[in-house]
Amino acid sequence: MSRERNPPRKSGYSLLELIVTITIGAVLVGLATPALRGLILDSRQVGDINALVHAVQLARSEAAKRRRPVVLCKTVDRIHCGNSNVTWDQGWMVFANKDDQQPPQRSADEPLIWAHQPAMVGSITGNRANFQFRPFFWRSTNGTITFCDERGVAAARAVIISYTGRPRVSHQGPGRRLSCATSL
Repeated sequence: MSRERNPPRKSGYSLLELIVTITIGAVLVGLATPALRGLILDSRQVGDINALVHAVQLARSEAAKRRRPVVLCKTVDRIHCGNSNVTWDQGWMVFANKDDQQPPQRSADEPLIWAHQPAMVGSITGNRANFQFRPFFWRSTNGTITFCDERGVAAARAVIISYTGRPRVSHQGPGRRLSCATSL
């Protein structure tokens, strides 16, 4: 009885199989890239909007707890409130305004309650330089802060702060469409 041996089969992929696999992979990556970019932009924007809403709610509760005005203002250095040259996209902070200074500026003895530096690339604009939250039954500052990224007005969101200090997020401003400060 004679046994015939099959020659060993070579393992590996042919050139055609590799080209087809790479082409399919490239098409899938090309289709996923725009969706991934949108996901990243949404994530950054939502993170910064949530940070601002948190700052407003924190300032509101601290004003009630401390029975003192608490300020939310734009800042660059987390020490001083910014003037007209500073924009909201550079950051913001919350502090207790113990000396009732107007316009509010944080002194060395006033506690910094919270600060945030935005991760979003774009513009964050507000119609107020700062927001003051006062204890019970006193009127707080109202206003709107608009978040715009490279997608422009179509993806813009606004945090609208009422006289009672309650924030809400909207796709449009109070009674009007949102506008972005610059075209990105």
